[in-house]
Amino acid sequence: MSDVSPRPAQRKPVFDLVRQLLGRKFRQSEVDRLDDALDASLSGSSKPSQSAKRTIGPRGTELIKRFEGCARLRRDGMVEAYPDPGTGAEPWTIGWGATGKGFETDEPIGPGTLWTQAQCDARLASDLIIYAKDVARAIGDTPTTQSQFDAMVSFHYNTGAIHKATLTRKHKEGDFAGAAAEFARWNKAGGRVLKGLVNRRREEARLYNEG
Repeated sequence: MSDVSPRPAQRKPVFDLVRQLLGRKFRQSEVDRLDDALDASLSGSSKPSQSAKRTIGPRGTELIKRFEGCARLRRDGMVEAYPDPGTGAEPWTIGWGATGKGFETDEPIGPGTLWTQAQCDARLASDLIIYAKDVARAIGDTPTTQSQFDAMVSFHYNTGAIHKATLTRKHKEGDFAGAAAEFARWNKAGGRVLKGLVNRRREEARLYNEG
């Protein structure tokens, strides 16, 4: 599941002020550039840190696609939204696990939302950039292999929890075995343990351990 992740709470007043001055909502590219500028300012550098430039690799992308799937493909080639398996309702999902806002619109994804396959693929590519940046910011300059990074992006794409998870803290402390064990804790939706989440967390932990 994916939607644009919330920015750190202490940055909200800055974003709100700039949005008010512009008199409109941000484009995603503007959000990214402003966030990078804040990162650079806080770090005392004129450029974003190297960690913030990290991107998910092919194996991480494949893992996300395998577990998210691109379900509800209709005979006419369009892809339709479906309800959350844990709640039977919100959040509605479409394509490769996209939730929240529609494709390049503010219309929420819900019953009756239809996208083309190209729109599903484009949304995934855009979201993976955002989620990779979130993970990079969360782990900072902690030494991290590509496999570990990919596993954490997959985890964050599904849970949105990279900034608060004990998994992240243990990774930053260098307790990689402890971090790997944390994946299994995130196996519930709607208060129920789901087999799909159990399997996904197992594969993410396996990928993480390859690092």
